Amino acid sequence: MLSVTHLLNGTATPGDALRYGRDTSKMPAHLLHYSKDKKPIVVWNVTQRCNLHCIHCYSNSQDREYPGELTTEEGLRFVDDLADFGVPTLLLSGGEPLMRPDIYQLAEYASKKGMRVVLSTNGTLITKEVAKRLMDAGLAYVGISIDGMREVHDKIRGVKGAFDKSIQALKNCREEGIRVGLRFTVHAQNLHELPAVFKLMEDEGINRMCVYHLAYAGRGEKMQRFDLTPAETRQVVKMIFDQSEEWHRKGLDIDLLTADNHADNVFMYWRIKAKDPERAEEVLQMLRWNGGNQSGIAIASVDPKGNVHPDQFSWHYSFGNVKERPFSEIWTDTGDPRMAILKDRATHLKGRCAVCKWRDICNGSLRARAESYFGDWLAPDPGCYLTDAEIGLEPGTPEWEIAHQFIVPVQEPEMEQETAAISPA
Repeated sequence: MLSVTHLLNGTATPGDALRYGRDTSKMPAHLLHYSKDKKPIVVWNVTQRCNLHCIHCYSNSQDREYPGELTTEEGLRFVDDLADFGVPTLLLSGGEPLMRPDIYQLAEYASKKGMRVVLSTNGTLITKEVAKRLMDAGLAYVGISIDGMREVHDKIRGVKGAFDKSIQALKNCREEGIRVGLRFTVHAQNLHELPAVFKLMEDEGINRMCVYHLAYAGRGEKMQRFDLTPAETRQVVKMIFDQSEEWHRKGLDIDLLTADNHADNVFMYWRIKAKDPERAEEVLQMLRWNGGNQSGIAIASVDPKGNVHPDQFSWHYSFGNVKERPFSEIWTDTGDPRMAILKDRATHLKGRCAVCKWRDICNGSLRARAESYFGDWLAPDPGCYLTDAEIGLEPGTPEWEIAHQFIVPVQEPEMEQETAAISPA
């Protein structure tokens, strides 16, 4: 994850991180990306059940029961282990996490154990009463997914009225004093919605938004042809940078972030080097501490049945199950070859990623996207939008030959063919 606002506008510096010794247990949330001990933020998908039908859902969720999910007792033991291990943040996700009856008990228990508890939700179930219960449970932050304005959002989410319920959820959370923000997954069907969503943030006084690049997992696997071209991705990232700078100039405290494509780190460094060269080296230092993609290092996923994965897009590969072994033991066991490589992957990457001069601030980006596209989890990330020249390649060199073992063909998306059928609210 890239903290665009803090780095681009100079509101986070190396000194800020060093003040806390870059120690996860001491650092505030906005500096965790720069810790040196890299305790993982854990995404726990507490249930696979969901009341919506989103076309890009990585968990392929439906509105039905899923057998074998962690029981309340198993969940509480899992939380105990996370707290003892020093996990700084527990992100409760789904499916739709609010469809799990004991969600408030689990959230309150984790909060009292000292973890920062975050909820990732579609928002449609957050009534005023639910918002109060979330506040009472100690939620630190609620991220609500928005895919565009009303018509586009409802089409992508598959349920008419979803947008209005999500916007009301934002208001309900804020009225209860819960910090709240937007989550926006960008692709060819909603790229044009970003300016309107930025305006929505200003109009509603929303002070945080994370823009996710498309991951190829679950139903999102079928969305590959709707992913953005390199030119479109650059356009989106530039738009995000421009908006962050504009809000900063206007004195608005709005935090913008991007996730799941760490070519963004490189793109930001170039922008700062061109506009404010005196700050470029300290930003580069922060990006090195960030380390690029942190799947298997500082980000972990535990699915509803308790299987441990490198991230929430890699459910096809499990390191073990928390019903059988503690998470802390699974996460530190480099006897698993994939875990060992993920924790030190630079020399194992293939193709363009193997020879890229920006590996120290990108780390090969999203392995799940590479595996889905090429069938090889160490292949280059097809979402990279940097040119050969920009990653340091010269035609005819041995590095050039290595880089072009994997070719990403250009695909033109068919804009309207994969939208979900909209059902009534």
